[in-house]
Amino acid sequence: MSSRDDPPPQPEPPADPPAETTHHGLMFRFRNYFLTGLVVAGPVAITLYITWWFVTWVDGLVRPFVPSAYRPETYLPFGIPGSGLIVAVVGLTLLGFLTANLIGRTLVDLGERILGRIPAVRAIYRGLKQVFETLFSGKGSSLRRVGLVEFPSPGMWSIVLISQPPSTDIANSLPGQEDHISVFLPCAPNPTTGFFFYVPKSKIIEIDMSAEDAATLIMSAGVVQPGSDPQKKVAALANMAQAARIAHAGSEASSNLQPEPAKVE
Repeated sequence: MSSRDDPPPQPEPPADPPAETTHHGLMFRFRNYFLTGLVVAGPVAITLYITWWFVTWVDGLVRPFVPSAYRPETYLPFGIPGSGLIVAVVGLTLLGFLTANLIGRTLVDLGERILGRIPAVRAIYRGLKQVFETLFSGKGSSLRRVGLVEFPSPGMWSIVLISQPPSTDIANSLPGQEDHISVFLPCAPNPTTGFFFYVPKSKIIEIDMSAEDAATLIMSAGVVQPGSDPQKKVAALANMAQAARIAHAGSEASSNLQPEPAKVE
C-alpha cells in the first residue's frame, strides 16, 4: 500500500533506435544535403569557368598583336586577366567607327571585291557575312521567335526557333499552295546542333517564350522550366528531400514492426 508522500512513478526512457537505422538516416541526409549544395554551386562554378576560359582565350589571341611596351605584365610582376579583351573591344569599336566614314567604306568595298574574285573564299565570306549581319544587326527577328512543331510523330511536339521564309526558288519547289517558313529544331542537351527544315505556317504554334528560355529548357531536358524562381527550386528540392526522409523513416519503422516468422518444430 502506497502513501501520499511516495513520488509518482517515472516513465521509462525511450529505447535507443537501432544503430543500422541511424546509420542509414545519416547517409540519406548527407546525400540530400550534398545534392542541394551541388544544385546551388554547380551553375555558379560552371559560369565562372566559362567566363574565365573566354577571357583567357581572347587574351591569348590579342596579346601577340600588342607591343611589349603596352602590356601590363611588362611593368607589373603579374599579368592582368582581361587586358586583351579590353584591347579587342576598343579595336573593334575603332574599326566600326572608321568603317562608318567614306574612307572606311571604300576600303571595305575594295576588300569585298578582292574576296569576291576568289572562288573558294567567296562563298564562305558571303555566307558568314549574312549570318553576322542577321544576328548582330538588331533589325531582324531571325531565331528570336519560338514555336511548337508536331515532330517527330503525331502527338509529339518539339520546340523550334523560327527563322526566315524560304527564297523564291525554294518556295516554288515546295509542294502545296501554302506559305512555308524555315525553322531550326535544337537538340538536347546541346542546342547548337539540330535539324533545319521548312514547315507550313499553319503547322507552327508560336508561343510567348524568349530564345534564351527555350535554349535553357532544351539544355536542361525540361528540368528547368521558364519563369521558375531559383529560390523556389531550392526550396522545392529541400521539401522533396524532407518528404523522402520521412517516407524512408516510415518504411524503416514498418519493417521493424513486422512479426518474425514462426519456427516450425
